[in-house]
Amino acid sequence: MDAAELIRSRRAHLARLAASHGAGGEVGAVALAHWTPKPKGRGMKNLMHALAAAGTPIKASSFDAIALPDGGRVDFDETAAVQRALSTMVFIEIKTANQERVKDDFSGFFFALTEGEIDAAEKLGARHRVALYNARTQRLLMTSVTELLKRARSTTMQLSIQL
Repeated sequence: MDAAELIRSRRAHLARLAASHGAGGEVGAVALAHWTPKPKGRGMKNLMHALAAAGTPIKASSFDAIALPDGGRVDFDETAAVQRALSTMVFIEIKTANQERVKDDFSGFFFALTEGEIDAAEKLGARHRVALYNARTQRLLMTSVTELLKRARSTTMQLSIQL
Protein backbone atom coordinates (compact mmCIF):
# COMPACT_ATOMS: atom_id res chain seq x y z
CA MET A 1 0.00 0.00 0.00
CA ASP A 2 1.48 3.37 -0.98
CA ALA A 3 1.23 6.56 1.11
CA ALA A 4 -1.69 8.02 -0.86
CA GLU A 5 -3.66 4.78 -0.50
CA LEU A 6 -2.93 4.69 3.22
CA ILE A 7 -4.20 8.26 3.63
CA ARG A 8 -7.39 7.51 1.65
CA SER A 9 -7.97 4.37 3.72
CA ARG A 10 -7.49 6.26 6.99
CA ARG A 11 -9.85 9.05 5.90
CA ALA A 12 -12.53 6.51 4.97
CA HIS A 13 -12.09 4.78 8.34
CA LEU A 14 -12.35 8.06 10.26
CA ALA A 15 -15.44 9.09 8.27
CA ARG A 16 -17.14 5.79 9.18
CA LEU A 17 -16.27 6.23 12.86
CA ALA A 18 -17.50 9.83 12.92
CA ALA A 19 -20.76 8.89 11.25
CA SER A 20 -21.43 5.94 13.54
CA HIS A 21 -20.23 7.34 16.89
CA GLY A 22 -20.30 11.15 16.71
CA ALA A 23 -23.84 11.88 17.87
CA GLY A 24 -23.97 8.73 19.99
CA GLY A 25 -21.88 10.35 22.70
CA GLU A 26 -24.13 13.38 22.79
CA VAL A 27 -27.19 11.17 23.12
CA GLY A 28 -25.54 9.31 26.00
CA ALA A 29 -24.66 12.53 27.82
CA VAL A 30 -28.16 13.99 27.33
CA ALA A 31 -29.74 10.83 28.75
CA LEU A 32 -27.29 10.60 31.66
CA ALA A 33 -27.83 14.21 32.71
CA HIS A 34 -31.57 14.38 31.89
CA TRP A 35 -31.13 17.38 29.64
CA THR A 36 -33.51 18.48 26.91
CA PRO A 37 -32.15 17.72 23.43
CA LYS A 38 -31.66 20.71 21.16
CA PRO A 39 -34.98 21.54 19.46
CA LYS A 40 -35.38 21.18 15.72
CA GLY A 41 -37.39 22.95 13.03
CA ARG A 42 -39.99 25.39 14.30
CA GLY A 43 -38.89 24.91 17.91
CA MET A 44 -35.33 25.95 17.03
CA LYS A 45 -36.62 28.99 15.10
CA ASN A 46 -38.66 30.05 18.13
CA LEU A 47 -35.66 29.62 20.43
CA MET A 48 -33.30 31.56 18.15
CA HIS A 49 -35.87 34.37 17.81
CA ALA A 50 -36.35 34.54 21.60
CA LEU A 51 -32.59 34.67 22.18
CA ALA A 52 -32.17 37.45 19.59
CA ALA A 53 -35.07 39.42 21.09
CA ALA A 54 -33.44 39.10 24.52
CA GLY A 55 -30.18 40.54 23.14
CA THR A 56 -28.23 37.28 23.08
CA PRO A 57 -28.25 36.07 19.49
CA ILE A 58 -26.22 32.87 19.08
CA LYS A 59 -25.82 30.28 16.36
CA ALA A 60 -28.05 27.21 16.51
CA SER A 61 -24.92 25.08 16.11
CA SER A 62 -23.31 26.51 19.27
CA PHE A 63 -24.98 24.09 21.72
CA ASP A 64 -26.19 20.49 21.85
CA ALA A 65 -28.68 20.39 24.72
CA ILE A 66 -30.53 22.56 27.23
CA ALA A 67 -30.64 22.11 30.99
CA LEU A 68 -33.82 23.27 32.68
CA PRO A 69 -34.33 23.67 36.44
CA ASP A 70 -35.84 20.72 38.28
CA GLY A 71 -36.10 18.66 35.09
CA GLY A 72 -38.62 21.12 33.65
CA ARG A 73 -39.97 20.90 30.12
CA VAL A 74 -40.63 23.52 27.46
CA ASP A 75 -42.86 23.27 24.41
CA PHE A 76 -40.44 24.86 21.93
CA ASP A 77 -43.19 25.00 19.31
CA GLU A 78 -45.03 27.52 21.51
CA THR A 79 -43.38 30.95 21.32
CA ALA A 80 -44.75 32.18 24.66
CA ALA A 81 -43.49 29.06 26.47
CA VAL A 82 -39.99 29.58 25.07
CA GLN A 83 -39.98 33.24 26.10
CA ARG A 84 -41.15 32.39 29.64
CA ALA A 85 -38.49 29.71 30.14
CA LEU A 86 -35.61 31.43 28.34
CA SER A 87 -33.99 33.02 31.41
CA THR A 88 -33.85 29.63 33.17
CA MET A 89 -32.24 27.73 30.28
CA VAL A 90 -28.60 26.67 30.46
CA PHE A 91 -27.13 25.91 27.04
CA ILE A 92 -24.87 22.86 27.01
CA GLU A 93 -22.13 22.16 24.46
CA ILE A 94 -21.16 18.48 24.64
CA LYS A 95 -17.66 17.22 23.83
CA THR A 96 -17.38 13.45 23.72
CA ALA A 97 -14.40 11.11 24.02
CA ASN A 98 -14.08 7.35 24.05
CA GLN A 99 -10.32 6.86 23.73
CA GLU A 100 -8.30 4.89 26.30
CA ARG A 101 -5.85 7.83 26.63
CA VAL A 102 -8.53 10.04 28.25
CA LYS A 103 -8.07 9.87 32.03
CA ASP A 104 -10.73 10.23 34.74
CA ASP A 105 -9.81 13.93 35.11
CA PHE A 106 -10.18 14.26 31.30
CA SER A 107 -6.47 14.88 30.77
CA GLY A 108 -5.53 13.60 27.33
CA PHE A 109 -8.85 14.78 25.88
CA PHE A 110 -8.39 16.61 22.57
CA PHE A 111 -11.30 18.55 21.06
CA ALA A 112 -12.13 21.73 19.20
CA LEU A 113 -14.24 24.74 20.10
CA THR A 114 -15.84 26.60 17.22
CA GLU A 115 -16.10 30.35 16.93
CA GLY A 116 -19.86 30.00 17.45
CA GLU A 117 -19.40 28.01 20.67
CA ILE A 118 -16.95 30.58 22.05
CA ASP A 119 -19.28 33.43 21.03
CA ALA A 120 -22.23 31.72 22.76
CA ALA A 121 -20.15 31.24 25.91
CA GLU A 122 -19.29 34.95 25.96
CA LYS A 123 -22.86 36.11 25.33
CA LEU A 124 -24.58 33.67 27.69
CA GLY A 125 -22.02 33.73 30.52
CA ALA A 126 -23.01 31.35 33.32
CA ARG A 127 -25.92 30.12 31.19
CA HIS A 128 -23.46 28.34 28.84
CA ARG A 129 -21.68 25.20 30.01
CA VAL A 130 -19.42 22.67 28.35
CA ALA A 131 -19.99 19.03 29.20
CA LEU A 132 -17.00 16.75 28.75
CA TYR A 133 -18.35 13.23 28.40
CA ASN A 134 -16.31 10.04 28.35
CA ALA A 135 -18.57 7.58 26.55
CA ARG A 136 -16.30 4.69 27.51
CA THR A 137 -16.58 5.30 31.28
CA GLN A 138 -19.80 7.37 31.22
CA ARG A 139 -18.04 10.04 33.28
CA LEU A 140 -19.37 13.58 32.83
CA LEU A 141 -17.59 16.79 33.79
CA MET A 142 -19.38 20.14 33.66
CA THR A 143 -17.12 23.10 32.99
CA SER A 144 -16.95 26.35 31.04
CA VAL A 145 -14.94 27.66 28.11
CA THR A 146 -13.01 29.91 30.51
CA GLU A 147 -12.17 26.99 32.82
CA LEU A 148 -11.10 24.86 29.85
CA LEU A 149 -8.79 27.57 28.52
CA LYS A 150 -7.16 27.91 31.96
CA ARG A 151 -6.61 24.15 32.11
CA ALA A 152 -5.42 23.63 28.51
CA ARG A 153 -1.94 22.18 28.06
CA SER A 154 -1.87 23.47 24.49
CA THR A 155 -4.09 25.28 22.01
CA THR A 156 -3.92 25.34 18.24
CA MET A 157 -5.84 27.92 16.25
CA GLN A 158 -7.18 26.95 12.83
CA LEU A 159 -9.19 28.44 10.05
CA SER A 160 -11.87 26.24 8.50
CA ILE A 161 -12.87 26.97 4.93
CA GLN A 162 -15.75 25.61 2.90
CA LEU A 163 -15.68 26.08 -0.88
